Amino acid sequence: MSFIKSLEDRASAIQATLAFPELTDPRTAVAVARLLEQGVCSVTAVGYREDVLETLASVGIDTDIKIIDPTERSTLERYTAVIHERFDGSISEDNAIQLVQDPLMLAGLLVSEGAADGVVAGAIHPTPDVIRAAVRTIGTDEGVDIVSSAFYMLVPSFRGVDGEVLTFSDAGVIPEPTPNELADIGIAAARARGLIVNDEPRVAFLSYSTHSSASGPAVEKVIEAVAIFRQRFPEVQVDGELQGDAALIESVARSKAPRSSVAGKANVLIFPDLNSANIAYKLVQRITGCRALGPILQGLRRPYNDLSRGSSSEEIFDVSCITALMGKSDGSE
Repeated sequence: MSFIKSLEDRASAIQATLAFPELTDPRTAVAVARLLEQGVCSVTAVGYREDVLETLASVGIDTDIKIIDPTERSTLERYTAVIHERFDGSISEDNAIQLVQDPLMLAGLLVSEGAADGVVAGAIHPTPDVIRAAVRTIGTDEGVDIVSSAFYMLVPSFRGVDGEVLTFSDAGVIPEPTPNELADIGIAAARARGLIVNDEPRVAFLSYSTHSSASGPAVEKVIEAVAIFRQRFPEVQVDGELQGDAALIESVARSKAPRSSVAGKANVLIFPDLNSANIAYKLVQRITGCRALGPILQGLRRPYNDLSRGSSSEEIFDVSCITALMGKSDGSE
């Protein structure tokens, strides 16, 4: 079974409820139609009722979909009260109403209140707006202080198995992570992988050095991040600093890191900065022709995923399946 098909099947088995604050976007509407047709999840539209219905009709969706309209009195009353409670009454009534009438914010409030398991957005909103809404309404996960991202690379066979899924992180959010932030990225990536891929994460923190074969501030940052990771998340296999070939290829690992339990077997690659991660995922994607699913936001208490504004309906469908799996405590079948 392909990884994409397994995502769909596992998501269908758990029947999450996803909130979509961009159902005025035709691509999102087409993806939602497919989600409903194939019984992958339940859907809640967040937005102005007439606009949502018009878009759904334009792509031929005649199924009843739950719509939370931020202008309706019952919605305003309920969620302005939530806003006041969330901000300890420090926000004015007008500002609370303004926040509730923002579909991105309202969708996050649904998740924070347990009315939905996750949010899929970003097809028409920029990433900073999506992350801001997610952090303000849902917040970061336990033991993690930042939101980061990962790409799930569906790479062809390169070490004796029929294709693999590799996690590349962080390729989309934090430009120059500190050692603590780099550890946060690794912890969030390992947690998310367990839900999405349903396997055991083996985390490699990458560098131009393997086990002090070279030195410099960038190497020291990675070494410190690995030490923090081990202290905070000791149950997960991790190693670093490792060069890319030592992390992925067993024959190289035997030479460069013979005592490592991760070297040669890594499936979660933590890059030292956004620059290297973004370059790497684009090179691998274009040279191998592999699929790159993401960016998937990680480090949040509950999933709120950010689409590329150039996403196709197929990509929105895939990210929705991933979001459903992340929205449950156990992504297994």
